[in-house]
Amino acid sequence: MPGLPLIIDCDPGVDDAIALLLAIAAKEALEVLAITTAAGNVGGDLTARNACRVREIASRPDIPVFAGMDRPLSREPVGADHFHGVSGLGDLPVLAPARGPETRHAVDYLVETLRSRPPGEVTLALMGPMTNLAEAMRRAPDIIPRIRGVVAMGGARREGGNITASAEFNIFADPHAADVVVRSGVDLALLGLDVTHQVTATEARRRRISELPGASAAAVSRLLAFSAGTEARLGTGGPPPLHDPCVILALLDPDAFHFRPCALAIETSSLLTLGHTAVEFRVGPERPANVDWAVDADSDRAFDLIYRLLGQAA
Repeated sequence: MPGLPLIIDCDPGVDDAIALLLAIAAKEALEVLAITTAAGNVGGDLTARNACRVREIASRPDIPVFAGMDRPLSREPVGADHFHGVSGLGDLPVLAPARGPETRHAVDYLVETLRSRPPGEVTLALMGPMTNLAEAMRRAPDIIPRIRGVVAMGGARREGGNITASAEFNIFADPHAADVVVRSGVDLALLGLDVTHQVTATEARRRRISELPGASAAAVSRLLAFSAGTEARLGTGGPPPLHDPCVILALLDPDAFHFRPCALAIETSSLLTLGHTAVEFRVGPERPANVDWAVDADSDRAFDLIYRLLGQAA
């Protein structure tokens, strides 16, 4: 039986690259239709190149990559190369991919694919700023009810922000796009820092991954080592959290995460709290829920799945 038809929208990015390798390894459960990219962690030209590079590491150059929006909808661009390295892929060797991105724009691909596939068939995994999907929704609102669901990494509640005091990077990088998606009515599950900070690559977990065979495991091991060094220099000093991989892990094993319905709003105007995710669990007729918000993660279960996926990718 074919797996869940999935489009992965991302901005690789160290943790995006790990998530892509896990998704591609899950070939029996996920049918990766395409990878779409946008500017985010690094510029749009680099995120597209990096996606092409990662699919080659995974020996899946057949998966098409579509480059998309190269700047946010409204705000000035921000980046995170201080966390992901100048290339966006840490210290992985940067090689020109044998096959580059397709000529079609990612937004055009999203609109055409969602219109042509049966309603409710395609799921979207969002692991960067939501610019591509928001622009597709603005151009073609008829695609919204055709989406099976959106699972995204973004936001923070109890953990606070990782780019400002109150904002997580993916939302902060394009809060206006996140606002479009959140208010669209699409079935949306959001995994923010509240749970990604629970799924951390401890030294023991990194050692276990380093012992696995295959190119994907080797790349993940190197990316995690880079992230651990970056976290020691610029972050909390603890083991690196696996932000974007949580999206793929939640798709594959929803029971590894606990979600609660909430009424979510995105701050789009305050200079102080731009990109803040206002999460309200007190929902009802006057304040309906619009998002399933991840509140807890079983990190051991999540890493058991990571080991299995990387082992079968060899």
